[in-house]
Amino acid sequence: MFRRRRNESEPDGDPARRAAQYRVDREAAAEDAGDAAPEDAAGPGRAQRRMDDRALWVDTVVDQAIRRGEFDDLPLEGKPIPGLRGTHDPDWWLKNLVEREQISGVLPAGQLRRDDAELDETLDREPEEARVRSLVEEFNARVVDARRQLMGGPPVVTPTRDVEREVARWRERRRARGIF
Repeated sequence: MFRRRRNESEPDGDPARRAAQYRVDREAAAEDAGDAAPEDAAGPGRAQRRMDDRALWVDTVVDQAIRRGEFDDLPLEGKPIPGLRGTHDPDWWLKNLVEREQISGVLPAGQLRRDDAELDETLDREPEEARVRSLVEEFNARVVDARRQLMGGPPVVTPTRDVEREVARWRERRRARGIF
């Protein structure tokens, strides 16, 4: 289970490490052979001794790695660990994933709601009626497409827009601003 085969090119290393490794290997060999007695027959504390032996071996390996300098020059050396705050955030893993993977954008339902809220402003920037029609038709196509997809997430509740009605509203807003 915790056996580690020594590479022939590795130096023999520390005697304490060899002794700890020997105890772990002997314990693992006994488990593999089926010679390991049940906990009750082995006496109280046997499991604790096995874990202590393994913990000693791990501590020894880590100490040797520190002496070899394998933990020197780590990226956050001398800096606080990012993400540790005084409050518990249940979405910490999601926020870390978004930051680490540089995920941008929103789910289709959220993006469509946002686009729906900004559609009048977008249409008002357009000088031509044909372009207004095209934008409304494109918006409607995205709404219909999002409704058809089964990607999970929140439901798409954004309604489609009537093209003729939106063109008429666009004309009224232009007249109100004095643009003919």
